[in-house]
Amino acid sequence: MAFFTRQDDNRTLGGRLALGVEYDGTRYCGWQRLRHAESVQGALEAALSKIAATPVRVLCSGRTDSGVHATRQIVHFDAPVARTQKAWVFGTNAQLPRDIAIRWLVEVESDFHSRFSALARRYRYVIVNQPTRPVLERHNVTWCREPLDADRMHRAAQVLVGEHDFSSYRAAGCQSSTPIRHLHFIEVQRHGALVVIDVQANAFLHHMIRNLAGVLVAVGRGDEDEGYPARLLALRDRTLGNVTAPACGLHFVDVRYDERFALPEEPVGPQMLGFLGDWTGDRDVIPDTPLMRRRRVWPKWIDDNGRVVESNAATGEEMNS
Repeated sequence: MAFFTRQDDNRTLGGRLALGVEYDGTRYCGWQRLRHAESVQGALEAALSKIAATPVRVLCSGRTDSGVHATRQIVHFDAPVARTQKAWVFGTNAQLPRDIAIRWLVEVESDFHSRFSALARRYRYVIVNQPTRPVLERHNVTWCREPLDADRMHRAAQVLVGEHDFSSYRAAGCQSSTPIRHLHFIEVQRHGALVVIDVQANAFLHHMIRNLAGVLVAVGRGDEDEGYPARLLALRDRTLGNVTAPACGLHFVDVRYDERFALPEEPVGPQMLGFLGDWTGDRDVIPDTPLMRRRRVWPKWIDDNGRVVESNAATGEEMNS
């Protein structure tokens, strides 16, 4: 199994490095570093800086909100000094709190960017559907005591697949310049008491998945009919939407990049769903769109004639994250 690869303790690694990070977001304000609260980024940078003996700043594939978890957050940084792979991974983990860990670290080409090279991001929203509150899983799932019809939720969600204006599913304070996103797939399945919403897109708006989950739970309980997600999508008005589902059930589980970067593959989390046997990259569902073609050659660009050029100055288009 790839995640049992021995950590190199001989050759030093420098230049641009990519790492996979897992964290329990319960006690953090989210990924992004803030002055007034603890963040995952702040804790990771502090730990890496101790190993490097100089300040280190990192960039991530996608910022997560307060209370949201991750099993495969992809991060990159330009190492100010060279250290062995073992020192970067195990040394940094020794400096991190117990709710954050580096899973792997590799050298990457200088044009790799954890955010702008990403082709797709995948999340799983996990609901424990039972009459009594969960105990052992309480920080990593959302509890719903009313019976949910997962098949009904799945059918209702399929209208969301494809490129749409998701204004009705974004937070009121969302700062994205466009509400357009391309949903690659969304599935709702039941596994015993667990109901799992599995969704992948090129990117997500602020609170988009939690708002999707709130809408689908309303459908699953029978409060709304199966046409509700489609009607809400067409309205393009968040104020007419349903409640935002709690953050504790949301897990950032995968990021896809062009194959040339050859990042390590690993089981898709969270570990409570390990019995499904999914590995990152198993699903080849990334559409061949202009955005995806641009991402594969970033930081170069593709002009109107399909030629790769040095920058996006020819088109002036915004790189959508």
